[in-house]
Amino acid sequence: MAHDHHHAPAGHGHAHHHTDIDWAEMGPVLESQAELLAPLYREAMAWLAEETPEPGLIVDAGSGPGVVACLFAEEFPGARVTAVDGSGPLLERARGRAARLGVDGRFSTVTGELPDALDELEFPADLLWASRSLHHLGDQRAGLAAFAERLAPGGTLALLEGGLPARYLPRDIGIGRPGLQSRLNAAEEEWFSRMRAELPGAVAEPEDWPALLTSAGLKPTRTRTFLLDLPAPADEAARDYAAAYFTRLRDGLGDALDADDRATLDRLLDRADPESVYHRSDLFVLDAYTVYTAVRPR
Repeated sequence: MAHDHHHAPAGHGHAHHHTDIDWAEMGPVLESQAELLAPLYREAMAWLAEETPEPGLIVDAGSGPGVVACLFAEEFPGARVTAVDGSGPLLERARGRAARLGVDGRFSTVTGELPDALDELEFPADLLWASRSLHHLGDQRAGLAAFAERLAPGGTLALLEGGLPARYLPRDIGIGRPGLQSRLNAAEEEWFSRMRAELPGAVAEPEDWPALLTSAGLKPTRTRTFLLDLPAPADEAARDYAAAYFTRLRDGLGDALDADDRATLDRLLDRADPESVYHRSDLFVLDAYTVYTAVRPR
């Protein structure tokens, strides 16, 4: 689960059940996206440190290429960090990043599917970070219970789920019908519901995260939403971030989009078109990520 977009098809998070994805090829893209979000993650980590100031072991459950796991190692210099993911190539990138940053002495990886891969941990976690990884598990309630079991008494589970759909462009962009992003978001939600329903062992579950955390035997403590606000005119990294998002939607939503909207996306992604995301003066990035924390009773 690569900490990228909310419900973006054909590449949302580390969709472990999408076995046709070439994670070695996706690695650089996922890294650049997570790097753009680094200020938001650092803000979230400072907030987590208020509740868990000196964790011994931090686990990133669904770490992808390790950008966030390495940020944890930097922000918590006394902690050991373990990145857990189903993709060996992405974890190889994570180990390389940790070595480049000089945190590899406190950094380890575990390869395997969640939640069973957490059985490989040598110690219970003082802080377990699960960023948009839970919704790739068919039974989210059981997944949360498994996460809770890997916490040390007094340990914290930080669950990043939900937030708001990202926005990159105004309602009326001068090409196609106004309201493109709202229609894309509606199509994303339908795709996400189908993705959830098709997961092995899928269980329909209301997304009441505090209630689900309570059902896992944890005590919910806090909730906060963190904002990524990159105003127009966007820089190159933000333009690439937006282009990756629109590309996934164009390629993944298929017939859910009408011909007019597909044509608009084609223009937005055509580097030679002055109306594309690569040239527009009105392109911005506005995204909201919600984190829920809960503690395992001592």
